[in-house]
Amino acid sequence: MNTLNNKIALVTGGGRGIGEACAVALAEAGADVAICSRSSGEIDAVAEKIRATGRRALAVVCDVTEADQVRRMAEELNSHFGVVEILVNNAGLGRSHRFIDHPDELWDQMLAVNLTSVYRVTKAFVPKMIEMRRGRVINIASVMSKIGGKYVAAYAAAKHGVLGLTRALAVELVGYNITVNAVCPGYVSTPMTDDNVANIVARTGMSEAEARMALEKLSPQNRLIEPEEVAAMVVMLAGDIGQGINGQAINIDGGAVMF
Repeated sequence: MNTLNNKIALVTGGGRGIGEACAVALAEAGADVAICSRSSGEIDAVAEKIRATGRRALAVVCDVTEADQVRRMAEELNSHFGVVEILVNNAGLGRSHRFIDHPDELWDQMLAVNLTSVYRVTKAFVPKMIEMRRGRVINIASVMSKIGGKYVAAYAAAKHGVLGLTRALAVELVGYNITVNAVCPGYVSTPMTDDNVANIVARTGMSEAEARMALEKLSPQNRLIEPEEVAAMVVMLAGDIGQGINGQAINIDGGAVMF
């Protein structure tokens, strides 16, 4: 159903996994979609999938941790693609380490990619939404924005920050008809989870199948979430039907976390 006709969306980290699924789903719902990542190969391929739906696509190389690059991306989109009304902050990175001897560089990287990038990109695109007096900001957080876990101090801290930023902006921007929400998946069947599986194998000696099963068992449904499930929620939040949902953190994890 073309519920997003004549709307323009941006998906950060749009080259694979959840970002790719969100970009294609938004296009299938009628939106023109810009996607960005640090390299062109993957986003060029996703842009072709978007165009195959009959919608316009723009692939932009941008490191969302760099303020100057984010500013230039906003200028390019506003000048050559259109004003973004739907912003999906999806770019993220998952790394783990025990807290004892935790590398400072890893801490800085996790906060830069998973939290500060959300701040920078939202800051760059919200002013135009305010001018239009409408918009949707959808932050891909994680159930780790609500709970803790071993060996993920930096990741959990960053995702908790995303949830705090989501709630603060939801209150601040509601008067401009802008909603801000977070989608909080559990483990999703993506390349990032493949990296997690490889890390478990390397550290524990488990087989790949055993490591993947260990992640699946974290869900009461004994499975990984599919990227398209996350994308479906994003499309709902982006459309008119989601206008009453604001400041929320919606779990998609098979019932593992119930708050």
